[in-house]
Amino acid sequence: MPRDIPLANGRLLVTFDAQYHIRDLYFPRIGGENHTAGHPFRFGVWTDGRFSWVHDDIWMRTLDYEDDTLVSCVRLASADLALELECRDAVDFHETIYVRHVQVHNLADHVREVRLFFHHDFHISDFEIGDTAYYHPRLGAVLHYKGPRYFLINVRTSDGRGISDYATGIKESEGKEGTWRDAEDDGLLSKNPIAQGSVDSTVAASVRVPPGGTEDVYYWICVGTSYDEVTRLNGLILDKAPETLLNRTAAYWSLWVNKSAFEFDDLPDAVVRQFKRSLLIIRTQIDAGGAIIAANDTDNQQFNRDTYSYVWPRDGALVAHSLDLAEMIVPATAFYQFCQPLITHEGYFLHKYNPDGSTGSSWHPWIQDGHPVVPIQEDETALVLWALWKHFDRYGDVETIKPLYRSLIIRAGDFMAGYVDHTTGLPLPSYDLWEERWGVHAWTTGAVFGGLMAASYFAAAFGESSHARRYREAAQRARTGAETFLWRPEVQRFVRTLKWDGSGEVEVDYTLDASILGLVFFGMFPADDARVEATVAQIRRGLAVPTQVGGLARYENDPYHRTDTGGGKIPGNPWFVCTLWIAQYLIARATTLEDLGEPAQILEWAAHQALPSGVLAEQIHPDTGAPLSVSPLTWSHSTYVTTVLEWLDRKADLALCPACGRPLFTKEHARMIGQRAHKKMSE
Repeated sequence: MPRDIPLANGRLLVTFDAQYHIRDLYFPRIGGENHTAGHPFRFGVWTDGRFSWVHDDIWMRTLDYEDDTLVSCVRLASADLALELECRDAVDFHETIYVRHVQVHNLADHVREVRLFFHHDFHISDFEIGDTAYYHPRLGAVLHYKGPRYFLINVRTSDGRGISDYATGIKESEGKEGTWRDAEDDGLLSKNPIAQGSVDSTVAASVRVPPGGTEDVYYWICVGTSYDEVTRLNGLILDKAPETLLNRTAAYWSLWVNKSAFEFDDLPDAVVRQFKRSLLIIRTQIDAGGAIIAANDTDNQQFNRDTYSYVWPRDGALVAHSLDLAEMIVPATAFYQFCQPLITHEGYFLHKYNPDGSTGSSWHPWIQDGHPVVPIQEDETALVLWALWKHFDRYGDVETIKPLYRSLIIRAGDFMAGYVDHTTGLPLPSYDLWEERWGVHAWTTGAVFGGLMAASYFAAAFGESSHARRYREAAQRARTGAETFLWRPEVQRFVRTLKWDGSGEVEVDYTLDASILGLVFFGMFPADDARVEATVAQIRRGLAVPTQVGGLARYENDPYHRTDTGGGKIPGNPWFVCTLWIAQYLIARATTLEDLGEPAQILEWAAHQALPSGVLAEQIHPDTGAPLSVSPLTWSHSTYVTTVLEWLDRKADLALCPACGRPLFTKEHARMIGQRAHKKMSE
């Protein structure tokens, strides 16, 4: 089930599913400890002797955000109960507090008592053993804790009343389901004051609502590492009023997402909205320590008993690059600094990392065919350098780069220049970006070219001409190798993967794969190269999804979450990233303003395939467009942001004055640092 609404501030992330359950609560690191382990926190209503959870069929639910913010706009309506609930949710932009405002609308013609029930199924630090839940009479609040993790739950009505009813109890043991069952019976709770072990809790707030009238209820969870911390936060809310936290958070994120004031020209409103929404959703997936998490959707555990809550250096680099393009320099810089201590002494990044920088889980073996290997995806090393050079060339922040130059840039450059097949000039084998196959891949080769050229530019800028020459020559040999071995005249296109056996014979993987476009994206070949054009034409024909949903599959016969109902005619599920790659290619290939029409249509397609909240999944169902795999996927959102900004940039290049032929818009094509680096290399 996708996460329709993620809310975060860099230390606390709260996510909601389509039924308006809180499903994930990460603290103190985004993507680290998940204190729900994916278990739902229910929200229920009692009135006129009837009880219902808002996930029941009698409720209509609309989950969205307020424009340009990370404050939710949720509407819940039940004709059966003659009730409407309007909810605003936020994680405060500064403090580790989650707060909800519920506006209760009574659609009946009589005064009614309405009780709201808030249920909590904590699995503190990802597991349920040893938790404690108790009611604190002086605070009038319920607390959950284990070790250095504390959660304080409280409510206030518009007339200042707090929790009207409560219960703590045992769950997932001896057939006990939890205190939420207590709420269902009669709208009353047991007032059991404390429970330990595998426990949950439910609290209630009661309001009397006049016919056709409205009452307000505020609910919050304070999150911290000690009792003193969460009680301080609770006092802050009571002092400032919860509405103040909601409003200041809305103001902050509106300021953040609009700070660059881009001119969106004639892009459709849906594209502009999705662009801003994507930037905000990206920000929810970034830890305050610089880690950019691939996705935080615990439902993926059902597939392989692991999650996407890791830092893949490749994903992180591409996300950081999109943030750089959007002039969000602080989170991008934090990611590059996060990467510095992770690189090995040999000069490469491993498979993936936890948000605290420790090594993540992996399925890549250190042995292939009985021989030791380095189990890496070399594009992950290369793309960190590629993105870092783009950042430096754009912003010229020399003092930021200085501590990264020797320990990260030169170390990675030396590794890539040495990790080469000296016969072909191509990189030695590694795993592909899809993490499925071992060999020499088109995407990886293109990324390594981009990474080596970035290292050469850095070395030239820092006055180390011998390093610059070595990296540049290695990059040129890789390009020659791609022309010689990856281009296959027999199919008139570049191929996905090569693998040499022990006798020197090459095994060619001819599978059509959108990732072959990596030969273009990182500078190895221009978009108008005839071989590239021929390759892209075949990719577009072979990977187009022939349904009303449309989009582009990842590669031919992609088995991952496959949902083919087309009798083998569908190459795979549509992926947002791969579909947007075609738009990026068309933008790079554009020579007239008319050429930008199709990529704009692809951007509009992606916006319409998003959830109403703007969340983009990894992939979608080819027949229904329903989200598949993790959702949101940070990479999907960053690719959207990158594509929009590349479209705007190309539009500025092509929009010429009809009278004088000069650009109608002025923009900086290259920074002085980049110009100097190129000059030094040419010398």
